[in-house]
Amino acid sequence: LFDKVYVDATYYYSFYRDFIGFNLGVEGTFDPRTGLPIDIQAYRVAANARDKVTTQGFSLGFNYYFWKKYVFNGNYSWNRLNTQSDDPIIPAFNTPEHKFNIGFAGRDLKVNLFGQRIPNLGFNVNYKWIDSFQFEGSPQFTGFIPGYDLLDAQINWLAPKLKTTFKLGASNLLNNQVFQTYGGPRIGRLAYLSVLYEWSKK
Repeated sequence: LFDKVYVDATYYYSFYRDFIGFNLGVEGTFDPRTGLPIDIQAYRVAANARDKVTTQGFSLGFNYYFWKKYVFNGNYSWNRLNTQSDDPIIPAFNTPEHKFNIGFAGRDLKVNLFGQRIPNLGFNVNYKWIDSFQFEGSPQFTGFIPGYDLLDAQINWLAPKLKTTFKLGASNLLNNQVFQTYGGPRIGRLAYLSVLYEWSKK
């Protein structure tokens, strides 16, 4: 659109036969006099769905290029497991229904730093939001995952004579402590420094 805006959209509707999930059960021994349990053992058994399982979703994304070296982008996705069924299977879809991200990036920039003009700089900043969802794992690891948001950022510099790109960045820059699987550890900031050497780069 207008040689500056690129838009893409997708939609899917999927059919599954023998969809793999699991059933929960309990085995127990009971006192014949009191009826109280003596020994209880919970278990999970992998099983195939008897009914046909369907999922559907769509995504919408865009890139807006301006001032030759900058881009503003974003995307949104919606995913749903259709559960209109009497099948007792627990499908463990484990996918948030809604999520989106928005980003801003620049490339081939020239910046004055401490009186020195530094070319070939780039950056990328990205904000993402993930909806809450029910995580279905083993019996002791099934529960609610709250929604969360993350900010990622990166700067990079290309040294042409060295044929090397240096990158410094962080995922979850603000160290928002989140967990993505129920019963799993909270995940915080991950900082990194990478050096990419391109042998054939001119």
